[in-house]
Amino acid sequence: MHWPRRLSLALALLAGLAAAVWLVWAIGFDAVFAAIARAGIDGLVLLCLYALVLLLILALAWFFLFPRGRRPAVADLYLARLVRDSITDLSPFSAIGGMAAAARVMVLRGMTAGQAAAASAADATTEAMAQAAFLAFGIAVAVMDWSGGAAADTLLRVMLTALLLAVPGIAALVLLQKKGAGFAEKMLARFFPRGSEGGTFRQAIHELYDSPSRLAASAAWHLFGWIASGGSTWLGFHLVGGNINLLDAVALEALICTLRSIAAFVPAAVGVQEGGYALLAQLFGLPPEMGLAVSLLKRAREIVLGVPALLYWQAVEGRRALADG
Repeated sequence: MHWPRRLSLALALLAGLAAAVWLVWAIGFDAVFAAIARAGIDGLVLLCLYALVLLLILALAWFFLFPRGRRPAVADLYLARLVRDSITDLSPFSAIGGMAAAARVMVLRGMTAGQAAAASAADATTEAMAQAAFLAFGIAVAVMDWSGGAAADTLLRVMLTALLLAVPGIAALVLLQKKGAGFAEKMLARFFPRGSEGGTFRQAIHELYDSPSRLAASAAWHLFGWIASGGSTWLGFHLVGGNINLLDAVALEALICTLRSIAAFVPAAVGVQEGGYALLAQLFGLPPEMGLAVSLLKRAREIVLGVPALLYWQAVEGRRALADG
């Protein structure tokens, strides 16, 4: 990574951290941490267990993207997805780094580099398709339930713009992956000299996109996963003492996920996620300290699950390096 890129990431991360600290200070340390204390260790464990179940849904979404007879083990996809999310949530490399790490895990589990890269890219695309539908649902619920106000109106306009841009953006992403396969193969050859063995990226990406039924099945499972992520938000608010119905919690999560996507340049969406929860909690009738407490609980969950996952990945990489040496 070049120094200008590193500097930009560092500045974005520092700005996000400063914003998160300011939010806690502005809302009140006592109120925020009192809400977190209500959840306790048992609540954090419950959130972690819920996240592990949710990961199985995401692994199945990836599983059904592959052709019959050549589908990897669900357990391998589960581990790869866990590493991907851990990289995205805990490192400064954001979603792209997470996708690359997931592809690398699949290479270590026996898949060729070209196939792994294509599968990781296609899975992210069907996930984006599902997220667009998830956002549309969130906006519809928000329009029906919100009481209005300047903040709500501004946020709705931002979300509507994101939704309108999502459809052509996804189409362009698919076209880029298919038409830009030659460039992708050159990049793979640089990082994985043996990446073309057993099938190229070009062959793999065309095979994945040539089956509308498999794309639809993957997108449907991802949509199920997005909706289930709203259950985690519902659970988080109830753990900190907030009263929110499941439908509103799913809609709130749809808007939070979109904010995180818009702020992809901020590592792990630090500050953006916290501000989003604090603002959106109020629009759904909850105090901002509860929204911020839920965000911090989710950060704690990411650390509890992410650190062991990254340590596992590094251990596997280390064993592979010793074996190759």
